[in-house]
Amino acid sequence: MLLTEFHRFLKREDKERLLHQRGSVIWLYGLSGSGKSTIANAVERQLHEQGRFTIILDGDNLRTGLNSNLGFTDEDRAENIRRIAETAKMLVHQGIITFVSAITPRAELRQIARDIVGPDLFEVFIKASYQTCEQRDVKGLYAKAAKGEIPNFTGKQSQFDIPENADLIIDTETTSLEDSTSQLLKAVAERIS
Repeated sequence: MLLTEFHRFLKREDKERLLHQRGSVIWLYGLSGSGKSTIANAVERQLHEQGRFTIILDGDNLRTGLNSNLGFTDEDRAENIRRIAETAKMLVHQGIITFVSAITPRAELRQIARDIVGPDLFEVFIKASYQTCEQRDVKGLYAKAAKGEIPNFTGKQSQFDIPENADLIIDTETTSLEDSTSQLLKAVAERIS
């Protein structure tokens, strides 16, 4: 039997009042190389300049620490998202504006995140085709996938479901970084004030 201690903790409202902001989880997802982390970093910097308290949970960074024991099977992908979502939920309850940058390739994985985080989740699809991301290949992953060196690579051997109900879609094939950042910053500002 688990006994929780939440009843003795400071309330979320107390922490949000201290920070002068509302906590929110901004979940950016899309193919590797679509621009998720780049946009999250740019928006975080602007919010920091405004005096906002933020954090980025980057999927690549988390796979070297918290999720280092996970691979890319369907079960491991679900556990990866579950852990990230649980972490984001804890942070948002501290009043922190939390950016998640994780591929989150399938609809059922995005639903896991939504079920855990609840109404604090703002889902942002960073749209770019496989071909565009392959041309960018900022981490060299697409070249490795083409040689068969990465099993279950998202978009190649492992599917990516195009979302039907994202809260915001940013198409990085047609939108500059400056405009992408502006779009997301505007959407976030409405959630955190």
